[in-house]
Amino acid sequence: MTDREGAFKLCVFGDGGVGKTTLVNRYLTSVFDESIKMTIGADFYVKDLEIDGKKVVNRIWDFGGEQRFKVLLPSFAKGADGGIFMYDITRYTSVKNIDDWLSIFEKNTRDKQINIPIVMVGGKLDLQEKRSVETEDAVELSEKHNLQGYYECSSKNGENVEEIFESITRKMMKSTNLI
Repeated sequence: MTDREGAFKLCVFGDGGVGKTTLVNRYLTSVFDESIKMTIGADFYVKDLEIDGKKVVNRIWDFGGEQRFKVLLPSFAKGADGGIFMYDITRYTSVKNIDDWLSIFEKNTRDKQINIPIVMVGGKLDLQEKRSVETEDAVELSEKHNLQGYYECSSKNGENVEEIFESITRKMMKSTNLI
């Protein structure tokens, strides 16, 4: 795609094993791959898209969620235009670290004058029967942190995957006055 009107750096972060890589992979390829391995450090992807007649590109940074990789997030978050904090709806411990993740991310984004859009995503919705984080509690947590949206998704069946990325892209476009 040429003649882009915008390019955005989008960071996907949260604890390890919550489904960040499968979410990004599902978005990029429309395929669910159970054999995806743990992200070591960070992975980088590019997606060209068109929203409201505007051609933009998302540069998606997928961060390894293991404790030992948290030290990388500050340097990779620099220049970010948006973020997705992801947790696993079946694992309460994965949402408990939201303060930590948001603190690291927000402290290192490019411009303190601009409110960088961040959305919260609960993954593994296809495992609803094993849920340990109630939707109402997650929405309340999202609002407490002034996040700009809350979604639940399943990378396995694709539910809400496109909507998440379209929504955060629109928010990044709006924050940079592209729409």
